[in-house]
Amino acid sequence: MANVEGIDTERRMVRAGGGTFPYDQLIIATGATHAYFGHDEWAPHAPGLKRIENATEIRRRILLAFERAEFEDDVELRQALTTFMVVGGGPTGVEMAGAIADMAHDALPRDFRNVDPTRTRVLLVEAGPRPLAAFPEPLSQYARRALERRGVEVLTGQTVTSIGPETVSIGDRSIKAGAIVWAAGVAASAAADWLGANRDRAGRVKVSPDLTIPGLPEIFVAGDTAAVTDDSRKPVPGIAPAAKYMGCYAASVIAARVMGQPLPGSFRYHHQGDLATIGRKAAVVRLRRLTLKAFLGWAFWGVAHIYFLIGLRNRISVAFS
Repeated sequence: MANVEGIDTERRMVRAGGGTFPYDQLIIATGATHAYFGHDEWAPHAPGLKRIENATEIRRRILLAFERAEFEDDVELRQALTTFMVVGGGPTGVEMAGAIADMAHDALPRDFRNVDPTRTRVLLVEAGPRPLAAFPEPLSQYARRALERRGVEVLTGQTVTSIGPETVSIGDRSIKAGAIVWAAGVAASAAADWLGANRDRAGRVKVSPDLTIPGLPEIFVAGDTAAVTDDSRKPVPGIAPAAKYMGCYAASVIAARVMGQPLPGSFRYHHQGDLATIGRKAAVVRLRRLTLKAFLGWAFWGVAHIYFLIGLRNRISVAFS
């Protein structure tokens, strides 16, 4: 429950919570946070989705927007309150836009008398030419069509220039929204500052092939905090499977050192594929030699996520849900 304030690499001490903690070997896996591209003042108006607290706050804002619209007599204000903006067309943005649309059309219509949730306006803004840019173009185009069938307006090639209280500016256009969600970028934690280490443009620590810091073999950096490349010199993606592989690798190196065994070779990551859900019974999946979409993609996505849950009871209950 303590926040790290700094690391003394010479004395091998971590300063946290007003105290100091010595270490023999140290793994830093402090993840990433939202990046607002130099506009941190946007953060209070457009929360991102990184933690459970973020999810509950976004849900609270969406539901309160509908509640306020229920008691609003002004038609224009009611339309503004039932307009929701998602900034960023990656997997998080696509999934969020689809979830809001599904909730408005399937879960909420019977809960209100004066406002019609099925007429909710959901906008997804992406600065690039297409959503899900990391996926093959056919899957990206399918995702766009699936979102549009749900009533989501997909705005590509457009950038957000300003975000204020319930207002988003796209170029010269200003759009009022009941809730705004940020899914456009991430930045690494302050680990590079603690260590005085080299970093990339996203603030991630540049590490050696064994995930240690050059000149500091007792310090490992893993997950979204580390700038790592695979065998083809491409950056390892900032996703959970990659972070898990890094954690297992760092643990194996430490175990080998402690037991005096030969050290494993350099860290190697084999990307298994990408998954993104769009909404009920719609998802896209790209594996090495296989692509899936629509219901088959959604079923695969569900099985993959349920498989990694802890405990048989959790898997069964989530599968039924």
